[in-house]
Amino acid sequence: MSDEVNLNVDVRDGSGTGNAREARRNGQVPGVIYGGDKDSVSIVMKYNEVLKAINSGHFIGSMVQITHSGESQKVLTKDIQFHPVTDFPMHVDFYRVNEDSMIEVEVSITLIGEDVAPGLKEGGTLNVVRHSIEVACAAGNIPDEIIIDVSAMEIGDSLHISEITLPDGVKSAITDRDPTILTVVASRAAIEEDEEDEDIAADEVPAIAQEGDEAEDDGDDA
Repeated sequence: MSDEVNLNVDVRDGSGTGNAREARRNGQVPGVIYGGDKDSVSIVMKYNEVLKAINSGHFIGSMVQITHSGESQKVLTKDIQFHPVTDFPMHVDFYRVNEDSMIEVEVSITLIGEDVAPGLKEGGTLNVVRHSIEVACAAGNIPDEIIIDVSAMEIGDSLHISEITLPDGVKSAITDRDPTILTVVASRAAIEEDEEDEDIAADEVPAIAQEGDEAEDDGDDA
């Protein structure tokens, strides 16, 4: 479970691009709260509080408690728009939830066992196809991470979502296919070495055949 972030928000009187720009000029981050069979509400938050929440690591895709005029409610951070150059947060979307609400959210993976994996010790390379997994769970039961043990993986092995042990109450949100999460592949150096060995073996065959032909010729002369 993530440590919950708390944010104080104010309701914006207006909406639209001009209103959002004015909020940013005043050191605020505009946002919106929607869902839960209620109307959407435009809000603003203090920039430094949003930045602190992002840096906590428990903001994106996590439960957040927001407070306005002394009243609090639970929301889920659904999306954050960042400035393409400065990376400053430009807008935040929140979705109304309670702890029992079933939601779908991306959770990052954490790998363990890389130091003892046979395939990696033999020179293989770990190719991570997905760095996060979309899961379905209760809003109050969002895992901080999905731990994947690769300690037994050999070169040529692959791991799919169906093979991962998810925490209790958490399941994959992808049900129509079984995507690959990661694979262990031979390194480029190993492939090149194998190719060199094959070339050497191919070059040696004519020489051996030629020696055999010479021996036959000597026999004929005798």
